[in-house]
Amino acid sequence: MKKYPKEYLEEIKLRTKVSSVVGKTVQLKKRGKEFIGLSPFKNEKTPSFTVNDEKGFYHCFSSGEHGNIFDFLMKTKSLGFGEAVKTLALEAGMQPYRFSKVDEEREKRFKSYKKIFQFFSEHFHNKLFENGNKSALDYLKKRKLDLDIIKKFKIGFVPWKCNFHETLKKTFSEEEINSTSLFYKNEKSGKYINRFNSRIIFPINNLSGETIGFGGRIINKDSKLAKYINSPETEFYKKGRTIFNLDKAKDLRSATDEVIVVEGYMDVLSLFNFGIKNVVSNSGIAITENQINLVWKFFPNPTICLDGDDSGQKAALRVAERLIPLINENNKIYFSILPKGQDPDDFIRTYGNEKFLSLISSKKMIQNFIWDSFQKNLDKNDPFEISKFEKKIRIIFSAIKDNTLKKYILEEFLNKIKNLTPIQNTRNNFFNKNFKKSQILSETAKLHREKKHISREELKEYNILFIMLNFPQVAQLKIEQLSEVKFSTAKSEKLKNEIIKLLSDDISQNEFKSNLKITFGDKIIEIEKCSNLKSILEKKNDSEKLELLDDHLKELEEMDRMKKIEFLENKIVKNLDENSFSELIKLKSQLNRD
Repeated sequence: MKKYPKEYLEEIKLRTKVSSVVGKTVQLKKRGKEFIGLSPFKNEKTPSFTVNDEKGFYHCFSSGEHGNIFDFLMKTKSLGFGEAVKTLALEAGMQPYRFSKVDEEREKRFKSYKKIFQFFSEHFHNKLFENGNKSALDYLKKRKLDLDIIKKFKIGFVPWKCNFHETLKKTFSEEEINSTSLFYKNEKSGKYINRFNSRIIFPINNLSGETIGFGGRIINKDSKLAKYINSPETEFYKKGRTIFNLDKAKDLRSATDEVIVVEGYMDVLSLFNFGIKNVVSNSGIAITENQINLVWKFFPNPTICLDGDDSGQKAALRVAERLIPLINENNKIYFSILPKGQDPDDFIRTYGNEKFLSLISSKKMIQNFIWDSFQKNLDKNDPFEISKFEKKIRIIFSAIKDNTLKKYILEEFLNKIKNLTPIQNTRNNFFNKNFKKSQILSETAKLHREKKHISREELKEYNILFIMLNFPQVAQLKIEQLSEVKFSTAKSEKLKNEIIKLLSDDISQNEFKSNLKITFGDKIIEIEKCSNLKSILEKKNDSEKLELLDDHLKELEEMDRMKKIEFLENKIVKNLDENSFSELIKLKSQLNRD
């Protein structure tokens, strides 16, 4: 029977919590560093089954069963070892191992690859402490790095024009050395040049703690070379799939569900040096989907902490836009932005551990960070800017893959947008607006309390109909607007249209009203009784009556818009429809203009 490579099985175990595998079968509760639950191997009422993520095993005190994630699946799901490995590899986000010749050859290449990196790392770590390289060690000490941190991370230094390629050739083939990309060939001389010449090097490890790449930092201030470089991508080192220091930080997963994600190697080392060990780095690249998924396997609540300059903040917003589709109820993302001009390394060396942790504690959830970033410089009195802002936020939030979470985040967003500006706050203060005719409003409110069977909207309509019935010469000047407005009840709408028709026929006022009483007698009596305008209009001239009618028409139009806005907002929360959204923006802009 063919055996899986030990490294392959270890990687699966490193990427997969025992509690997450067992938790699909057993209901677990946290107790200190362990989880407890009822045994899946024996009927019991008192929990005797424990899971320890840190040590990577489960133990059942009632049955004596003990093992790792592979054992658990084999015993509870009746799977063979191979089936258990395939199942867990898939869960860990790894390719299945097929025991093909290609797989076996790749495994051989990986073994030699790791050995070369081990030799390289140890050789240049020792070089750091040689007298001739004092400037490199002094640089690290100036950055306040303790000697034990330098040794723990195996930081090294590659002196100028070292010839380590020749040393490696004694043990490895040229093909094996070239596969590491640690050297490049000078086309003129034909010699191999060390890629990290004159640089401090930071070993980049996989989850098993094996070095698979390097970051390099130039220490000569006058150098025209790039300050930082990374190993080029190889068969075994992919920047977008690797997290610096996750091999060490993952050991803290049973103690905390939080981790700080910073940009640079020195940021990690400085924080680690000041006692903050749950810190990792995306090695200076824009954090990828693969990287955040890898972090989530160990820490469900990462905080991305980027530099406080403009480029750092813009980068943070781009990262947030790219990652928000991935969040769910179990895996969140937070953001913390440092003061302008500072990175985590600068900040903690200047202000210390406590102030840094205090700053991180004020982190923002990803959706709030996006909201704040976009609305920070928003002109809240410009409906076009509000429209652009609202569409942008909506597009970003609608990309969330978890439909339930998307619904609630969008609801939160819509509630915020209502209170953001005077444009959006119309519903809250609409009936408290200081219209010119405050006396009419107070009378209408009083009448509304007395006539609870009549809505506020209907009372407005009755006032308009009262003017049309008793002052047709005024209503005639507003025929176009009266034709466009739609009343809330069929009988009121029918009466309005009949009045407009009679006004067009140019008949006398007595004939006008008597014709209407034949069909609408009861309705006219109700209007005369319910309208509060009779005593007010007696003291007004035609111009003032016309102004009063115009005010009522505008109020009724705004009421209609508010109803449409409420309907569209509810519709958008349930189903993101572009046409409905465009109509909503248009209505809100109209409210502001009016």
